[in-house]
Amino acid sequence: MSMDSKGTKFGLFRFLKSFGYAADGIRSVWSTEQNFRIHSCVGVIVFILAYLLSVSAMEWIILIILVFSVLALETMNTAIEKAVDLSISDYHPLAKAAKDLASAAVLLFAVCTAIVGAIIFIPKLLELITAL
Repeated sequence: MSMDSKGTKFGLFRFLKSFGYAADGIRSVWSTEQNFRIHSCVGVIVFILAYLLSVSAMEWIILIILVFSVLALETMNTAIEKAVDLSISDYHPLAKAAKDLASAAVLLFAVCTAIVGAIIFIPKLLELITAL
C-alpha cells in the first residue's frame, strides 16, 4: 500500500483524505510519545488557568500559538527520530546528533513558552493573591 496519495485524483477528496493522514499522525504521536502527552496536559492546564484569570484576547492568542507550536515541534521531533531510526540500524554519532538537536529544539521552545507564560500569569496571580 502506498503511503502517499498520488494515486488519487486532485480535488476535494484528496484534500479531505489529507486530514485523515494528519489525524493518524496525531494518534501516533499521542500513543507513542510521553512528552507529547505531557505537553498536551500542560497546555490544557494553561488554557484553564487563562480562562480562570480572564487573560486578554491578545494573551489568549499568544498562549494558543505557543501551546500548539510546542505540540507541533514535538511532533516534528518524533518524525525526525523515526526517520533517523528507519535510516540506520547501528549507532552513528551523526544519527545521535540529529536526534539530540531535534530534542534540543523542543526544549528551547518549551523554555521560551514557559517564560512567556510566566510573564502573562505571574502578575495576574500576584494580583489575585494580594486581593485576598
